[in-house]
Amino acid sequence: MKETFTLVATAAAGLESVVGRELRELGYETQVENGKVRFQGDVRAIAETNLWLRAADRIKIVVGEFPARTFEELFQGVFALDWENYLPLGAKFPISKAKCVKSKLHNEPSVQAISKKAVVKKLQKYFHRPEGVPLQETGAEFKIEVSILKDKATILIDTTGASLFKRGYRTDKGGAPIKENMAAAILELSNWYPDKPLIDPTCGSGTFCIEAAMIGMNIAPGFNRDFAFEAWNWVGKDLVQSVRDEADSKANYDVALDIMGCDIDSRMVEIAKANAREAGLEDVVKFKQMRLQDLKTDKINGVIISNPPYGERLLDDKAVDILYNEMGQTFAPLKTWSKFILTSDEQFESKYGMKADKKRKLYNGTLRVDLYQYFGERVRRSEARKVN
Repeated sequence: MKETFTLVATAAAGLESVVGRELRELGYETQVENGKVRFQGDVRAIAETNLWLRAADRIKIVVGEFPARTFEELFQGVFALDWENYLPLGAKFPISKAKCVKSKLHNEPSVQAISKKAVVKKLQKYFHRPEGVPLQETGAEFKIEVSILKDKATILIDTTGASLFKRGYRTDKGGAPIKENMAAAILELSNWYPDKPLIDPTCGSGTFCIEAAMIGMNIAPGFNRDFAFEAWNWVGKDLVQSVRDEADSKANYDVALDIMGCDIDSRMVEIAKANAREAGLEDVVKFKQMRLQDLKTDKINGVIISNPPYGERLLDDKAVDILYNEMGQTFAPLKTWSKFILTSDEQFESKYGMKADKKRKLYNGTLRVDLYQYFGERVRRSEARKVN
Protein backbone atom coordinates (compact mmCIF):
# COMPACT_ATOMS: atom_id res chain seq x y z
CA MET A 1 0.00 0.00 0.00
CA LYS A 2 1.05 3.59 -0.55
CA GLU A 3 2.82 5.59 2.15
CA THR A 4 1.89 9.07 0.93
CA PHE A 5 -1.08 10.37 -1.03
CA THR A 6 -2.09 13.43 -2.96
CA LEU A 7 -5.25 14.55 -1.19
CA VAL A 8 -7.90 17.20 -1.76
CA ALA A 9 -10.25 18.75 0.74
CA THR A 10 -13.33 19.87 -1.17
CA ALA A 11 -15.14 23.06 -0.17
CA ALA A 12 -18.12 25.19 -1.11
CA ALA A 13 -17.35 28.08 -3.46
CA GLY A 14 -15.95 30.97 -1.45
CA LEU A 15 -14.70 28.83 1.43
CA GLU A 16 -11.52 27.42 -0.12
CA SER A 17 -9.31 29.91 1.74
CA VAL A 18 -10.90 28.95 5.06
CA VAL A 19 -10.21 25.26 4.45
CA GLY A 20 -6.67 26.11 3.33
CA ARG A 21 -6.05 27.97 6.58
CA GLU A 22 -7.39 25.05 8.62
CA LEU A 23 -5.05 22.66 6.80
CA ARG A 24 -2.05 24.93 7.35
CA GLU A 25 -2.89 25.12 11.05
CA LEU A 26 -2.71 21.31 11.08
CA GLY A 27 0.77 21.55 9.55
CA TYR A 28 0.11 20.79 5.87
CA GLU A 29 1.41 22.69 2.86
CA THR A 30 -1.52 23.61 0.63
CA GLN A 31 -2.44 24.56 -2.90
CA VAL A 32 -5.80 26.36 -3.04
CA GLU A 33 -7.86 25.70 -6.18
CA ASN A 34 -11.46 26.32 -7.21
CA GLY A 35 -13.68 24.21 -4.97
CA LYS A 36 -10.83 22.36 -3.28
CA VAL A 37 -7.50 22.53 -1.49
CA ARG A 38 -4.73 20.13 -2.47
CA PHE A 39 -2.17 18.73 0.00
CA GLN A 40 0.07 15.72 0.62
CA GLY A 41 -0.31 13.28 3.49
CA ASP A 42 -0.16 9.73 4.77
CA VAL A 43 -2.86 7.48 6.23
CA ARG A 44 -2.71 9.42 9.49
CA ALA A 45 -3.37 12.62 7.53
CA ILE A 46 -6.53 11.08 6.07
CA ALA A 47 -7.78 10.35 9.58
CA GLU A 48 -6.65 13.67 11.04
CA THR A 49 -8.14 15.91 8.36
CA ASN A 50 -11.47 14.08 8.32
CA LEU A 51 -11.63 14.47 12.09
CA TRP A 52 -10.53 18.12 12.35
CA LEU A 53 -11.56 20.10 9.27
CA ARG A 54 -14.59 22.23 10.13
CA ALA A 55 -15.30 23.99 6.83
CA ALA A 56 -14.52 21.24 4.28
CA ASP A 57 -17.03 18.93 2.57
CA ARG A 58 -14.91 15.81 1.99
CA ILE A 59 -11.37 14.46 1.89
CA LYS A 60 -10.53 12.63 -1.34
CA ILE A 61 -7.50 10.73 -2.60
CA VAL A 62 -6.25 11.76 -6.04
CA VAL A 63 -5.47 8.39 -7.65
CA GLY A 64 -4.26 9.98 -10.87
CA GLU A 65 -4.67 12.63 -13.58
CA PHE A 66 -4.29 12.31 -17.35
CA PRO A 67 -5.61 13.66 -20.68
CA ALA A 68 -8.94 12.11 -21.73
CA ARG A 69 -10.18 13.41 -25.06
CA THR A 70 -11.59 10.04 -26.17
CA PHE A 71 -13.15 7.05 -24.44
CA GLU A 72 -10.06 5.01 -25.37
CA GLU A 73 -7.81 7.55 -23.63
CA LEU A 74 -10.11 7.42 -20.62
CA PHE A 75 -10.03 3.62 -20.49
CA GLN A 76 -6.26 3.40 -20.85
CA GLY A 77 -5.68 6.20 -18.35
CA VAL A 78 -7.85 4.57 -15.68
CA PHE A 79 -6.39 1.12 -16.41
CA ALA A 80 -2.82 2.43 -15.98
CA LEU A 81 -3.43 3.64 -12.41
CA ASP A 82 -2.13 1.62 -9.45
CA TRP A 83 -5.51 0.34 -8.22
CA GLU A 84 -3.83 -2.58 -6.46
CA ASN A 85 -2.47 -0.07 -3.92
CA TYR A 86 -5.99 0.98 -2.94
CA LEU A 87 -8.52 -1.77 -3.65
CA PRO A 88 -8.14 -5.18 -2.00
CA LEU A 89 -9.69 -8.24 -3.59
CA GLY A 90 -13.40 -8.22 -2.76
CA ALA A 91 -13.71 -4.45 -2.37
CA LYS A 92 -16.82 -2.63 -3.54
CA PHE A 93 -15.79 0.11 -5.94
CA PRO A 94 -18.74 1.93 -7.51
CA ILE A 95 -18.02 4.81 -9.85
CA SER A 96 -20.29 6.92 -7.69
CA LYS A 97 -19.92 10.17 -9.59
CA ALA A 98 -18.78 11.45 -12.99
CA LYS A 99 -18.64 15.11 -13.93
CA CYS A 100 -17.63 16.45 -17.34
CA VAL A 101 -17.11 20.19 -17.87
CA LYS A 102 -15.87 21.90 -21.05
CA SER A 103 -14.65 18.55 -22.41
CA LYS A 104 -15.04 16.44 -25.54
CA LEU A 105 -16.32 13.62 -23.34
CA HIS A 106 -19.65 14.75 -21.93
CA ASN A 107 -21.80 11.62 -21.59
CA GLU A 108 -21.39 11.05 -17.86
CA PRO A 109 -23.05 7.59 -17.65
CA SER A 110 -20.69 6.37 -20.39
CA VAL A 111 -17.72 7.85 -18.52
CA GLN A 112 -18.81 5.92 -15.42
CA ALA A 113 -19.26 2.65 -17.32
CA ILE A 114 -15.91 2.83 -19.12
CA SER A 115 -14.06 3.81 -15.94
CA LYS A 116 -15.63 0.89 -14.08
CA LYS A 117 -14.64 -1.50 -16.86
CA ALA A 118 -11.04 -0.26 -16.75
CA VAL A 119 -10.75 -0.76 -12.98
CA VAL A 120 -12.27 -4.25 -13.24
CA LYS A 121 -9.82 -5.23 -16.00
CA LYS A 122 -6.87 -3.94 -13.98
CA LEU A 123 -7.86 -5.84 -10.83
CA GLN A 124 -8.58 -9.03 -12.79
CA LYS A 125 -5.08 -8.82 -14.25
CA TYR A 126 -3.40 -8.04 -10.92
CA PHE A 127 -5.24 -10.71 -8.91
CA HIS A 128 -5.04 -13.29 -11.75
CA ARG A 129 -8.80 -13.60 -12.13
CA PRO A 130 -10.37 -14.78 -15.42
CA GLU A 131 -11.95 -11.99 -17.44
CA GLY A 132 -15.25 -13.79 -17.89
CA VAL A 133 -15.86 -14.15 -14.15
CA PRO A 134 -17.20 -11.03 -12.37
CA LEU A 135 -15.26 -9.76 -9.36
CA GLN A 136 -17.08 -10.32 -6.08
CA GLU A 137 -17.69 -6.94 -4.47
CA THR A 138 -18.65 -7.93 -0.93
CA GLY A 139 -16.08 -6.04 1.15
CA ALA A 140 -15.52 -2.44 2.23
CA GLU A 141 -16.65 0.31 -0.13
CA PHE A 142 -14.29 2.61 -2.02
CA LYS A 143 -16.35 5.22 -3.87
CA ILE A 144 -14.54 6.30 -7.03
CA GLU A 145 -15.21 9.64 -8.73
CA VAL A 146 -14.24 10.77 -12.23
CA SER A 147 -13.92 14.48 -12.98
CA ILE A 148 -13.09 15.65 -16.51
CA LEU A 149 -12.35 19.35 -16.86
CA LYS A 150 -11.10 20.74 -20.17
CA ASP A 151 -10.23 17.21 -21.36
CA LYS A 152 -8.15 16.41 -18.27
CA ALA A 153 -9.42 13.53 -16.14
CA THR A 154 -8.92 13.42 -12.38
CA ILE A 155 -9.70 10.11 -10.66
CA LEU A 156 -10.49 10.24 -6.96
CA ILE A 157 -11.51 8.00 -4.05
CA ASP A 158 -13.74 9.48 -1.36
CA THR A 159 -12.37 8.77 2.14
CA THR A 160 -15.15 10.52 4.06
CA GLY A 161 -18.47 8.80 3.42
CA ALA A 162 -21.32 11.04 4.54
CA SER A 163 -20.28 14.67 4.02
CA LEU A 164 -18.24 16.31 6.78
CA PHE A 165 -21.07 18.69 7.62
CA LYS A 166 -22.85 15.71 9.19
CA ARG A 167 -21.35 16.02 12.66
CA GLY A 168 -23.75 13.57 14.27
CA TYR A 169 -25.53 15.93 16.67
CA ARG A 170 -28.49 17.12 14.60
CA THR A 171 -31.63 15.42 15.93
CA ASP A 172 -33.93 17.66 13.88
CA LYS A 173 -33.27 20.57 11.57
CA GLY A 174 -36.52 22.49 11.27
CA GLY A 175 -36.89 24.61 8.13
CA ALA A 176 -33.99 25.40 5.77
CA PRO A 177 -31.05 25.13 8.19
CA ILE A 178 -27.52 26.24 7.45
CA LYS A 179 -25.05 23.39 7.05
CA GLU A 180 -22.69 22.83 9.94
CA ASN A 181 -19.52 23.36 7.90
CA MET A 182 -20.88 26.59 6.42
CA ALA A 183 -21.72 27.84 9.92
CA ALA A 184 -18.22 26.95 11.15
CA ALA A 185 -16.64 28.72 8.17
CA ILE A 186 -18.63 31.90 8.81
CA LEU A 187 -17.55 31.83 12.45
CA GLU A 188 -13.95 31.54 11.27
CA LEU A 189 -14.47 34.43 8.83
CA SER A 190 -15.92 36.57 11.61
CA ASN A 191 -13.93 38.33 14.32
CA TRP A 192 -15.38 36.13 17.07
CA TYR A 193 -13.02 34.58 19.60
CA PRO A 194 -13.98 32.38 22.56
CA ASP A 195 -13.46 35.26 25.02
CA LYS A 196 -16.20 37.30 23.30
CA PRO A 197 -19.95 36.96 23.84
CA LEU A 198 -21.83 35.54 20.85
CA ILE A 199 -25.53 35.85 20.05
CA ASP A 200 -27.53 34.33 17.21
CA PRO A 201 -30.90 36.14 17.35
CA THR A 202 -32.48 33.91 14.65
CA CYS A 203 -30.91 30.68 15.83
CA GLY A 204 -33.28 28.14 14.27
CA SER A 205 -31.93 24.68 15.11
CA GLY A 206 -28.90 26.19 16.87
CA THR A 207 -26.14 25.41 14.37
CA PHE A 208 -24.10 28.62 14.76
CA CYS A 209 -24.16 28.38 18.56
CA ILE A 210 -23.23 24.69 18.68
CA GLU A 211 -20.42 25.12 16.14
CA ALA A 212 -19.11 28.12 18.11
CA ALA A 213 -19.06 26.07 21.31
CA MET A 214 -17.13 23.29 19.53
CA ILE A 215 -14.61 25.84 18.22
CA GLY A 216 -14.34 27.51 21.63
CA MET A 217 -13.69 24.20 23.38
CA ASN A 218 -11.44 22.92 20.57
CA ILE A 219 -13.66 19.87 20.05
CA ALA A 220 -12.87 18.06 16.79
CA PRO A 221 -15.99 18.36 14.59
CA GLY A 222 -15.77 14.74 13.44
CA PHE A 223 -15.27 13.27 16.89
CA ASN A 224 -18.77 11.76 17.18
CA ARG A 225 -19.09 10.14 13.76
CA ASP A 226 -17.59 7.42 11.57
CA PHE A 227 -15.84 7.71 8.20
CA ALA A 228 -15.63 5.51 5.10
CA PHE A 229 -11.86 4.98 5.43
CA GLU A 230 -12.28 3.29 8.82
CA ALA A 231 -13.57 0.16 7.06
CA TRP A 232 -10.56 -0.12 4.73
CA ASN A 233 -8.14 -2.97 5.39
CA TRP A 234 -5.03 -0.81 5.01
CA VAL A 235 -6.12 1.73 7.62
CA GLY A 236 -5.08 0.46 11.05
CA LYS A 237 -7.65 0.62 13.84
CA ASP A 238 -4.91 1.51 16.35
CA LEU A 239 -3.81 4.46 14.21
CA VAL A 240 -7.36 5.80 13.94
CA GLN A 241 -7.89 5.37 17.68
CA SER A 242 -4.66 7.23 18.42
CA VAL A 243 -5.84 10.17 16.27
CA ARG A 244 -9.17 10.18 18.11
CA ASP A 245 -7.45 9.95 21.51
CA GLU A 246 -5.16 12.84 20.61
CA ALA A 247 -8.17 14.93 19.55
CA ASP A 248 -9.93 14.16 22.83
CA SER A 249 -6.87 15.26 24.79
CA LYS A 250 -6.81 18.62 22.97
CA ALA A 251 -10.40 19.51 23.89
CA ASN A 252 -10.80 22.10 26.65
CA TYR A 253 -14.12 21.32 28.30
CA ASP A 254 -13.49 23.80 31.14
CA VAL A 255 -13.25 26.99 29.07
CA ALA A 256 -15.93 29.57 29.95
CA LEU A 257 -18.04 30.58 26.95
CA ASP A 258 -20.84 33.13 26.58
CA ILE A 259 -23.00 31.85 23.71
CA MET A 260 -26.73 32.42 23.34
CA GLY A 261 -29.25 31.59 20.64
CA CYS A 262 -32.75 33.07 20.39
CA ASP A 263 -35.70 32.42 18.13
CA ILE A 264 -39.30 33.60 18.05
CA ASP A 265 -40.44 30.02 17.32
CA SER A 266 -40.63 27.94 20.51
CA ARG A 267 -40.49 24.71 18.49
CA MET A 268 -37.15 25.72 16.97
CA VAL A 269 -35.79 26.60 20.41
CA GLU A 270 -36.65 23.09 21.62
CA ILE A 271 -34.96 21.58 18.55
CA ALA A 272 -31.86 23.71 19.22
CA LYS A 273 -31.78 22.52 22.84
CA ALA A 274 -32.10 18.89 21.72
CA ASN A 275 -29.25 19.31 19.21
CA ALA A 276 -27.03 20.91 21.86
CA ARG A 277 -27.86 18.06 24.23
CA GLU A 278 -26.90 15.51 21.56
CA ALA A 279 -23.59 17.35 21.09
CA GLY A 280 -22.98 17.26 24.85
CA LEU A 281 -23.18 21.06 25.03
CA GLU A 282 -26.54 21.65 26.70
CA ASP A 283 -24.81 23.28 29.70
CA VAL A 284 -22.59 25.44 27.49
CA VAL A 285 -25.01 27.09 25.06
CA LYS A 286 -28.11 28.97 26.23
CA PHE A 287 -31.24 29.00 24.07
CA LYS A 288 -34.37 31.03 24.71
CA GLN A 289 -37.56 32.01 22.94
CA MET A 290 -37.46 35.73 22.18
CA ARG A 291 -38.45 38.21 19.51
CA LEU A 292 -35.51 39.72 17.68
CA GLN A 293 -36.57 43.28 18.55
CA ASP A 294 -36.42 42.40 22.28
CA LEU A 295 -32.68 41.78 22.10
CA LYS A 296 -30.82 44.07 24.51
CA THR A 297 -27.51 43.67 26.32
CA ASP A 298 -25.05 45.66 28.42
CA LYS A 299 -22.16 43.44 27.34
CA ILE A 300 -19.52 44.85 25.01
CA ASN A 301 -17.25 43.70 22.19
CA GLY A 302 -19.57 40.86 21.26
CA VAL A 303 -20.49 39.26 17.95
CA ILE A 304 -23.94 38.76 16.43
CA ILE A 305 -24.19 36.10 13.74
CA SER A 306 -27.47 35.52 11.94
CA ASN A 307 -28.81 33.44 9.08
CA PRO A 308 -32.28 35.01 9.03
CA PRO A 309 -35.16 33.52 7.04
CA TYR A 310 -34.95 35.05 3.57
CA GLY A 311 -37.10 34.95 0.45
CA GLU A 312 -36.02 31.54 -0.84
CA ARG A 313 -36.38 30.11 2.65
CA LEU A 314 -39.28 30.68 5.00
CA LEU A 315 -40.79 34.18 4.85
CA ASP A 316 -42.64 36.14 2.19
CA ASP A 317 -41.08 39.32 0.83
CA LYS A 318 -43.00 41.72 3.08
CA ALA A 319 -42.13 39.79 6.24
CA VAL A 320 -38.48 39.70 5.18
CA ASP A 321 -38.44 43.49 4.67
CA ILE A 322 -39.90 44.02 8.15
CA LEU A 323 -37.41 41.60 9.72
CA TYR A 324 -34.38 43.29 8.13
CA ASN A 325 -35.60 46.72 9.21
CA GLU A 326 -36.09 45.44 12.77
CA MET A 327 -32.57 44.03 12.69
CA GLY A 328 -31.11 47.40 11.77
CA GLN A 329 -33.01 49.20 14.52
CA THR A 330 -32.33 46.54 17.17
CA PHE A 331 -28.61 46.18 16.45
CA ALA A 332 -27.89 49.92 16.05
CA PRO A 333 -27.46 50.64 19.80
CA LEU A 334 -24.93 47.80 20.10
CA LYS A 335 -22.05 49.99 18.95
CA THR A 336 -19.24 47.70 20.14
CA TRP A 337 -20.78 44.55 18.70
CA SER A 338 -19.82 43.21 15.27
CA LYS A 339 -22.64 41.83 13.15
CA PHE A 340 -22.41 39.13 10.47
CA ILE A 341 -25.62 38.50 8.53
CA LEU A 342 -26.06 35.91 5.77
CA THR A 343 -28.76 36.48 3.16
CA SER A 344 -29.48 36.15 -0.55
CA ASP A 345 -31.31 39.50 -0.64
CA GLU A 346 -29.25 41.92 -2.72
CA GLN A 347 -31.25 44.83 -1.26
CA PHE A 348 -30.41 43.86 2.31
CA GLU A 349 -28.35 46.96 3.12
CA SER A 350 -31.14 49.39 2.21
CA LYS A 351 -33.68 47.40 4.23
CA TYR A 352 -31.29 47.08 7.18
CA GLY A 353 -30.54 50.80 7.02
CA MET A 354 -26.75 50.72 6.80
CA LYS A 355 -24.10 49.86 4.25
CA ALA A 356 -21.92 46.92 5.28
CA ASP A 357 -18.24 47.47 6.07
CA LYS A 358 -17.48 44.37 4.02
CA LYS A 359 -19.43 41.87 1.91
CA ARG A 360 -18.38 38.35 0.95
CA LYS A 361 -19.99 36.15 -1.72
CA LEU A 362 -20.72 32.57 -0.64
CA TYR A 363 -22.94 29.68 -1.68
CA ASN A 364 -25.39 28.04 0.73
CA GLY A 365 -25.83 24.84 -1.27
CA THR A 366 -26.61 26.09 -4.79
CA LEU A 367 -28.03 29.41 -3.56
CA ARG A 368 -25.83 32.50 -3.99
CA VAL A 369 -25.72 34.43 -0.70
CA ASP A 370 -23.73 37.31 0.75
CA LEU A 371 -22.20 37.64 4.18
CA TYR A 372 -22.77 41.26 5.25
CA GLN A 373 -20.16 42.29 7.81
CA TYR A 374 -20.50 45.23 10.21
CA PHE A 375 -17.54 45.75 12.52
CA GLY A 376 -18.08 47.03 16.05
CA GLU A 377 -16.21 49.87 17.72
CA ARG A 378 -13.53 48.23 19.83
CA VAL A 379 -13.39 49.62 23.38
CA ARG A 380 -11.78 48.63 26.65
CA ARG A 381 -14.10 47.15 29.23
CA SER A 382 -13.43 50.10 31.53
CA GLU A 383 -15.03 52.36 28.90
CA ALA A 384 -18.13 50.19 28.46
CA ARG A 385 -20.56 52.44 30.30
CA LYS A 386 -19.66 55.39 28.10
CA VAL A 387 -20.49 53.46 24.94
CA ASN A 388 -23.44 51.14 25.65
